Amino acid sequence: MKLLDNFKSWLSGLFRPGKRVRNIALGAAGILTIVALTAYAIYIPKIPTLHELRTLNRSSAITFLSWKGDVIGSRGGRHTKALPLDEMPEHLKNAFLVTEDKRFYNHGGVDLRGIARALFVNVTSGGVVQGGSTITQQLAKNIFFTHDRTLTRKVKEVFTAWRLENRLTKDEILELYLNRIYLGGGAYGVEAASQTFFDKSAREITIAEAAMLAGLAKAPSRYAPTTSMDRAQERSMVVIRLLRENDMITQEDFDELARDPAMLADSLVSSEINYFLDFASWQVAEIVGDVGVDLVVQTTLDPTLQTKAESALKTHMDQLPEESNAGQAAMVSLATDGAVRAMIGGRNYAQSQFNRAVQAYRQPGSSFKPFVYLTAMKKGMRPDTVYEDRPVKIGDWSPENYTGSYRGAVTITSAMENSLNTVAVRVLSDVGVTDVIETAQQLGFTGEFSKDLTLALGSCEVTLLELTAAYVPFATSGLKMSPYVIQRVETNDGLILHDRTAPDAERVFDQSVASDMNFMMYQVMQSGTGRRANLGARPSAGKTGTSQEWRDAWFLGYTGDLVTGVWVGNDDNTPMNRITGGGLPALIWKDYMSSAHEGWAIAQLPGAYGMTQQVSYNQMQGYFLQLQRKFSEVQRTSARGKRRNRVWSIFN
Repeated sequence: MKLLDNFKSWLSGLFRPGKRVRNIALGAAGILTIVALTAYAIYIPKIPTLHELRTLNRSSAITFLSWKGDVIGSRGGRHTKALPLDEMPEHLKNAFLVTEDKRFYNHGGVDLRGIARALFVNVTSGGVVQGGSTITQQLAKNIFFTHDRTLTRKVKEVFTAWRLENRLTKDEILELYLNRIYLGGGAYGVEAASQTFFDKSAREITIAEAAMLAGLAKAPSRYAPTTSMDRAQERSMVVIRLLRENDMITQEDFDELARDPAMLADSLVSSEINYFLDFASWQVAEIVGDVGVDLVVQTTLDPTLQTKAESALKTHMDQLPEESNAGQAAMVSLATDGAVRAMIGGRNYAQSQFNRAVQAYRQPGSSFKPFVYLTAMKKGMRPDTVYEDRPVKIGDWSPENYTGSYRGAVTITSAMENSLNTVAVRVLSDVGVTDVIETAQQLGFTGEFSKDLTLALGSCEVTLLELTAAYVPFATSGLKMSPYVIQRVETNDGLILHDRTAPDAERVFDQSVASDMNFMMYQVMQSGTGRRANLGARPSAGKTGTSQEWRDAWFLGYTGDLVTGVWVGNDDNTPMNRITGGGLPALIWKDYMSSAHEGWAIAQLPGAYGMTQQVSYNQMQGYFLQLQRKFSEVQRTSARGKRRNRVWSIFN
């Protein structure tokens, strides 16, 4: 009550005669002071202990492991155990101090001189060139606030910086800052960033590497060496010049650093594994949601196969002549239980994070034909069933074969082997569009299907992962195995949140049907459109696909161990220069699969054998017709001989 009475007395005195102007000014200042102190007490966060500050409001991190348990990457915030300040090299601390807050040890949390200098530079340059925030202010923002550029947030940041300075020592503040600052690549703190970019502890980094890390603080995404090494090195030279200007390095050091800037660790140059890590992080979110703690996730990825896949794709795509107009490619490789062993979503992750293996919906072309023939096999047709390969017209649509020629009566094995469009359309007409769509959906396709005969030529849209997974039952004698990338999810403390158990395999067609399909697609690899992908003594089967105007080129194939799909095309859907599924994609597939199977025992594929080993009813019928003709010829020859003998005897 006394405090309230004093306040009322002070307020009434503001309006005494002769003191109005001065008192109003003093009153306004007093009110502002009270408001500021109230805001300080109510809205400015209280500072917890140093131990609590190390993890307070920290973003959750996911550490990904390979199928064998080795670390392959991370998503979210990548954090490490806090690195003590006295274990950090002096040149690392100096690089951040000289770049972010040169007067750090001489101000109380807010550097008025620095603010004035930044304001002058920004006004004279006509833009925002320098910031006035101290390291303490940046720490306050990173721990307690969002990065919204509002006056309210800036005021709170200033007051919180003062509180931090009153609660902690300068060294404690600097240590916290260096262990929590975001430096790109999902890495928080200098230790995590050093391991991310240089594959070493921050204790061991060089001056050049320290300068590159300090340069990232300004704009981690723009200056990240994984995105643009040129920009990262240019920015690091700014830091190196500041070190020299402040006598923190010698002129000899400066000259050497200018000649030999920092580089990424060799093991980190390839970034295409990030397509898989992105997809895996989406799957984790679907499986366990946002649990707010750091996670360790065991995936299905095989780093050896991933490297071989990247090598095969890069080798062939880099050798393409410019006139081929093939700009992008993707690959997925599955174990026969559906585990994703390798995934490439594009040619360069740093340039485009769009994952063409799982996000792009494209027309599969003739690689969809196996599902038409599969439906026919399920209805009782056989590989030796004969159809007429001749022109066909449905309304205004007249599908033609790729070669423009026709073969007359052929088996559907020959039609598959040579990818004859007219036969596929006739088979689809006979078995029914609805039944083929039902077969496709049973195998895992989720998109919309055209409900007309164009479906025989792949007029639907699918993802590469969907299409590859749909080929798995051919390799497993008719068992559907859904694709998956997550095996196990647990917290850093060992609490298991998800542990995948193998689901019961779903039989989608009989073993005899699988054998017939393998026989047909084996011929594709032996002497048909996919012969350039032939693996020699190792049994394999597959199918080529090329969409209209060469917009998409596919090769889908499998052995008894792996099922792999390759797509080549352009993001803008422009046509390529006569790139077909039996060309570039088949070559990429063969190089990868040959390398992937090195040292593996040969797994058999039921039904995967040559034409000479299967004698069809039609072949037997033809054989006996030929025998009949031969017997007829012999009989005629014998009859003519007898007549000649009778004539000869008359003259004798």
